[in-house]
Amino acid sequence: MTAALLDVKHLSLQFRTRDGVVRALEDVSLALGKGETVGLVGESGSGKSVLSYAILGLSDAAARITQGTAHFDGMDLLVATEGDLQEIRGREVSMIFQNPKVALNPIRKVGHQLEDVLLRHTTTLRADVRERAIACLAEMKIPDPARRYHAYPFELSGGLCQRVMIALALACGPKLLIADEPTTGLDVTTQAAIMALIREKARAGGMATLLITHDLGLAREQCDRIVVMHAGHMVESAPTEALFTEPRHPYTRLLIGATPVGRASLQELTAIGGSLPDLRRPDLPSCRFADRCGQRAAACSQALPTKVDGPHVVRCHQ
Repeated sequence: MTAALLDVKHLSLQFRTRDGVVRALEDVSLALGKGETVGLVGESGSGKSVLSYAILGLSDAAARITQGTAHFDGMDLLVATEGDLQEIRGREVSMIFQNPKVALNPIRKVGHQLEDVLLRHTTTLRADVRERAIACLAEMKIPDPARRYHAYPFELSGGLCQRVMIALALACGPKLLIADEPTTGLDVTTQAAIMALIREKARAGGMATLLITHDLGLAREQCDRIVVMHAGHMVESAPTEALFTEPRHPYTRLLIGATPVGRASLQELTAIGGSLPDLRRPDLPSCRFADRCGQRAAACSQALPTKVDGPHVVRCHQ
């Protein structure tokens, strides 16, 4: 891997709620090099989006980072001021949010929202900004972009809002793109076109991409490496093909077995038993997958080891 553009080390984050402290992330480490695409996969509730919000300083007010560091291009994100973060958000680090209907401003035309980003973070002249905003919409394969420029988010379908969200994220040519389920609501053909565009942007400008997805097939097609998360833990990280051909964590093996990629029939799929643990439990086991694991042993009650075999990292006693 090239020198890390984003380097997260031993990050832990808690949410203080009326029902107790939720230990949403624990000792998570993640690195991305320039031009690299890394997939972040795992079930809903595993902490994928929570991690991305923490990186960008967008966590809920109830969140508290208890340990760890996060550096982007030499900048310490966890101690940066809100003003410093606002300078890099949108220009150097962009995010495609999972729910574009919520992320977009409902009372502002989508073309004007694009103009806001371009005027704030690029050298585009005011006289040229409308044309550039329409060009951004056209790049996302939005039909009749000059007309859609004047639309409000509620006038567009979920798929079109998703494409507008992607246009906003890519408008300034960021160094790092965090894509949280970027193809939600898109048909298969448009999904392929959008992912090809993101790859093209990455190749042309050396953009790093953190692809957060439930779709292991998409991750396998798009990513150089994949990081697997479960209940706030990073359990395995490996080059993509190594992860699929030789998964080393029991959860990774079950996750791959539960996906239809490469399956001849649905009967070949296997379900992952149990459910994610309650992260408010004061007695959370050191391995949060232990209660669901068919290979659980006495050693699993001890602190998790980190086993490193070249680029393949796994946190498991097995």
